[in-house]
Amino acid sequence: MKVAVIGAAGGIGQALALLLKNGLPAGSDLALYDIAPVTPGVAADLSHIPTPVSIKGYAGEDPTPALEGADVVLISAGVARKPGMDRSDLFNVNAGIIKSLAEKIAVTCPTACVGIITNPVNTTVPIAAEVLKKAGVYNKHRLFGITTLDVIRSETFVSELKGVSLEGLEVPVIGGHSGVTILPLLSQVKGVEFTAEETAALTKRIQNAGTEVVEAKAGGGSATLSMGQAAYRFGLSLVKALQGEQGIIECAYVEGDGEHARFFAQPIRLGTEGVEEILSYGELSSFEQEAFDSMLDTLKSDIALGEEFAK
Repeated sequence: MKVAVIGAAGGIGQALALLLKNGLPAGSDLALYDIAPVTPGVAADLSHIPTPVSIKGYAGEDPTPALEGADVVLISAGVARKPGMDRSDLFNVNAGIIKSLAEKIAVTCPTACVGIITNPVNTTVPIAAEVLKKAGVYNKHRLFGITTLDVIRSETFVSELKGVSLEGLEVPVIGGHSGVTILPLLSQVKGVEFTAEETAALTKRIQNAGTEVVEAKAGGGSATLSMGQAAYRFGLSLVKALQGEQGIIECAYVEGDGEHARFFAQPIRLGTEGVEEILSYGELSSFEQEAFDSMLDTLKSDIALGEEFAK
């Protein structure tokens, strides 16, 4: 497998590249690309780590050499949030970056599985889909918005609040990847009960966890290390599934049957072609149903914004 990390010189990209260098299956190739001239140096630095994963760095205006032959492309390129910003404030810069990268992917590695980290994910994924569709190479089973950060935050916060083991703890998170569109299904956490107050407070904390980090870094960045870990978890799951490992389930923001919105985050089973099956997220509690109903318009409007931008 060849995995390309696009935006590899940034905070997320470097953390993700370090984890992939240590965690990809033996014999994998890792390509790092960023517009920043430091990128070959990042690759040289990581190349000194003794693991059976080859690594090469590329810099400059053209990502083509990094994308050639890629099976998986993970995109974290773009600007990060600063205090007072939400993910939608990043749209003007990051939308253009995703559009141009999708155009390169369409030509260079059109059958690759593409995982988008760049915010606002609710909008950047539809942009990539429209660009790939225009080029005639769109496969909805191979395009993902990586929302795993919402899942790992949910697991961490539930474990801390309830004093339960992280082992076997699963918290499905559905909807999107911004503010109210992030809906953790706390009612489905096995062996744990929440009061109404705990449910409301914990849901809000999960939805605003990114802001928690932005403010704690006091203008020095956004969630890069936890996002690197989240992208690594999803990327490794994808690589294993593409290589034939069975029964791998992750939550991701993908194009499904359009029951709620064209793109929607929910549990999916990964397989050798990417998305093997979109799974039911089960019954919602009355609190979750109300939150679900009130966020759909926001999600649909985020998606429409991306579609319009791409056109």
